[in-house]
Amino acid sequence: MKHSAIQIVRGFVDIAEGQVHYRQTGSSQPGQPPLVMFHASPGSAKSLEPLMQVLASRRRVIALDTLGNGDSCAPHPEHPDLAYFAQAHLRAITALGIAQFDAWGAHTGANIACELAIENPERIRSLIIDGIGLYSPQEQAELLQHYLPPVHIDQQGSQFHLLWHFVRDAYLFWPWYQKDSQHRRPTGLPNASDLHDKAVEVFKAARTFQQSYKAALSYPKEQRLPLLKVPTLLTCAQHDMLHVYFEKVCALVKPTKAETTAGMGTPEALHETAAVFERFLEDLAEP
Repeated sequence: MKHSAIQIVRGFVDIAEGQVHYRQTGSSQPGQPPLVMFHASPGSAKSLEPLMQVLASRRRVIALDTLGNGDSCAPHPEHPDLAYFAQAHLRAITALGIAQFDAWGAHTGANIACELAIENPERIRSLIIDGIGLYSPQEQAELLQHYLPPVHIDQQGSQFHLLWHFVRDAYLFWPWYQKDSQHRRPTGLPNASDLHDKAVEVFKAARTFQQSYKAALSYPKEQRLPLLKVPTLLTCAQHDMLHVYFEKVCALVKPTKAETTAGMGTPEALHETAAVFERFLEDLAEP
């Protein structure tokens, strides 16, 4: 996918655990607080660069690598919960000098953004949830048991083979370990370059990417989502594996607006989907 000419600047911000890696682009505009973005797992905020470059034409955009992912430091607790991730990322956002902001999150990032908004409504003007799961107890138990493969770092490099197939097969099947026609996804693989970049981000975090995944899979959404009070846009791509939960999530969140989108698999779909986000954010700026 070709990126626009808008430059993305990378940096680190210090918190007690170490350094949190972030990307930012765009500039502050009157009536528009920064948009802080939280990526899906696994990987890093690198996956958000195309969307960031589209949205940055009208606002400042910041995307953090989740702790234990990409180039961010690892969480300190051995078994961190979702509330920990939300609180740690708020410390990073505060350290960047950001007071009030809009929040956008997808999948794992949506869980983090939701908890941030629930606990800090005075800091978050609005929330965009772009795909979030709402698993039954049986689904949750199965995913916690099977979704995250144990990774062993060895001198034969077996970790690279394992994680490459983990990343690739997640595009082909849902869940990735159920490799049959019943669980095939309709989207197919991204181009080779994007798939390589995604895998490299996961390789870097081979020891720690599971922690945020487990926290998101364990997050009690049915209890927490009804507590959201900030203006909320709920979206999900038509071919997102989590779209099956969309109506149930809408019933829990009672969003300001809900919309199925075209996703971001092509430049055309990316711009169409970004326009949905932009309309919501700009409507908030109206008197």
